[in-house]
Amino acid sequence: MNGPTFPPEQPPLSRLDFEYIRALVRKASAIVLDDSKTYLVVSRLLPLARSNNFDTVAALISHLQSAPQGDLHARAVEAIATTETSFFRDLHPFVALRDEILPELIQRRSPTTRTLSIWSAGCSSGQEPHSIAMVLRDRFSSLAGWNLQLHASDLSHQMVERARLGTYSQLEVNRGLPAPYLVRFFDQIEDRWVLKEDVRRMFRFFQQNLADEWSTVPQVDVLLLRNVLIYFDVATRRRALRQVRRLLRPDGYLLLGSAETTLNLDDLFDRVRVGRAVFYQLSKGAGQ
Repeated sequence: MNGPTFPPEQPPLSRLDFEYIRALVRKASAIVLDDSKTYLVVSRLLPLARSNNFDTVAALISHLQSAPQGDLHARAVEAIATTETSFFRDLHPFVALRDEILPELIQRRSPTTRTLSIWSAGCSSGQEPHSIAMVLRDRFSSLAGWNLQLHASDLSHQMVERARLGTYSQLEVNRGLPAPYLVRFFDQIEDRWVLKEDVRRMFRFFQQNLADEWSTVPQVDVLLLRNVLIYFDVATRRRALRQVRRLLRPDGYLLLGSAETTLNLDDLFDRVRVGRAVFYQLSKGAGQ
């Protein structure tokens, strides 16, 4: 069976180069790269290499090895850690949020705090939080006057800035975004689509390494932590879930990726099916 084809003039990495990048990424982000990720490393680092006048990824890595740790090292880690995303990705969780979870939480909070807090952790270029913002604007006009605490973060500074700008290509808006939402919530500027400012400003975007302490977010009602844990080793996954327990309100909801689970990592979560989606809630009496 043929393996992946490397970009033109980009030879496969040497074992030593790959081990260097693997150690750099793991130290900076706790992301674990297995041996099958050589091609991913080359494809993700190639734009960074070219923008810094290196002919090959190997030349970039050689420079990283010889230079003191700095901005270029951080940008290399961010390039590799960036994940694919799309509007309303996998759809079912957004349907569950729209039809069941958000109405339930709003009903519970109405007589008391009138506060709703949501965190999209690992938001990449912003399609996930922007999808939530559009649902809130479209379906929950009753939240006018509420204290909405909407947060979105990513490891990559570049992705955070992209998400904050809310500017997308035609290809990106074609991936999962309903046509009525495109018409209602976006302005077309030349060949780009820009999310309207009032929707764009609903979320606070910030940089956060999820392998570190989560000190910049208060307690949340909904935490979207999708396709993050799968990149961590077991110890880091468990540490992350302990922090989820600290931040998630007792009746709040945690959303993981479809290939992720708390099973065998933290027994203080209950798996809850909501419509056709799976969420997690704190077990009764779970300690913080």
